[in-house]
Amino acid sequence: MTTVESYIFRTGLVAFVGALASLTGVIWVTQALQQVDLLTTKGQSLLIFLTLTSLTLPSLIVIISPIALFFAVLFALNRFNGDSELVVMSASGMSPGRLLRPFLWLIAFVVLLVGTMSIWAMPASFRMIRDLVTNIRADLITRFVREGQFITLDQGIVFHYRERAPGGGLRGIFIQDRRDPERISTYLAEAGQTVESGKQNYLLLDKGSMQQQRKGEPDPAMVSFESYAIDLSQFGSEGEGAPLKPRERSTLELLNLDRSNTYVANNYGRLVAELHDRFANPLFALAFGLIGFAALGQPRTTRQGRGSAIALAVVAVVALRIAGFGASALVPRAPWAVALVYAIPLLALVGALATIFGLPNTWTRSPTRLRQATAR
Repeated sequence: MTTVESYIFRTGLVAFVGALASLTGVIWVTQALQQVDLLTTKGQSLLIFLTLTSLTLPSLIVIISPIALFFAVLFALNRFNGDSELVVMSASGMSPGRLLRPFLWLIAFVVLLVGTMSIWAMPASFRMIRDLVTNIRADLITRFVREGQFITLDQGIVFHYRERAPGGGLRGIFIQDRRDPERISTYLAEAGQTVESGKQNYLLLDKGSMQQQRKGEPDPAMVSFESYAIDLSQFGSEGEGAPLKPRERSTLELLNLDRSNTYVANNYGRLVAELHDRFANPLFALAFGLIGFAALGQPRTTRQGRGSAIALAVVAVVALRIAGFGASALVPRAPWAVALVYAIPLLALVGALATIFGLPNTWTRSPTRLRQATAR
């Protein structure tokens, strides 16, 4: 890498890191504020709060990195244009391909970052969040819920017990799960206690009943039990287990789905969409970087407005990202949309490359004509 290329790469890298840190910080704060109840009503430590909120960073980086790259490329090229550095580079014989080279190094770095986060770090972080939330629920039940108090363990899940028995057990337990408006489940038990099996925490209920009220049915279905175990992570029975959501499964697990599994069979489209979305995410970083270069990669005089080119590039990036989300959402209902997930970013980067190399631009002018254009 030459001195000029190192200077261009360094300028773009600093702009990218600044944009990524700023955007991620702002969004992370808004996400963290939604978890303040961990400190206030759920009695968790500051360390647990920071750990849980920090685990959301990989998913934020996957979405924000391509956007930060786009703005970094625009910032660097706009600065070079404003300082007439692009004009000097062109006059000295620097080709578009050579100018693009340091930006390609930056784009490759971001593509690698997004790929690592999307394929490995993001699903691992969601898995850790799941385990941490399970432990928080168990800890909340055993240590922080007061006798006679109704408390929300999760959105739509209410927990209550009458009194604490000797040895840490609970008496007079009431649990209502309203997360699914089509099926409301209510658990009543004379006693219960939390137990740990492997890495899973369960609430073991004794001598009680479970009622399920389905929408449109006048009478609830009722089942009595002597002993019943509830998985605190998903509130599913011990026998059924708590199936991992698509985003919580590793990429290797998504590549080797067992179609005979009930959960996989019922959610196969969502699992496939999650898999292809992970592989397509790095392509958006590549496309966003090239779109930014295509917008401002040509030397312009100070009288030539750059606002319209920037505005057009921003519209293209927003439309591209919305189209990507739409294609991913379409995959569970239409398997053919898998091709669309990859086609959208690939067509965008092909169009950007065609704009950079295929259209007449000021890089093809001779130094004399460029000086004449600058004088005008």
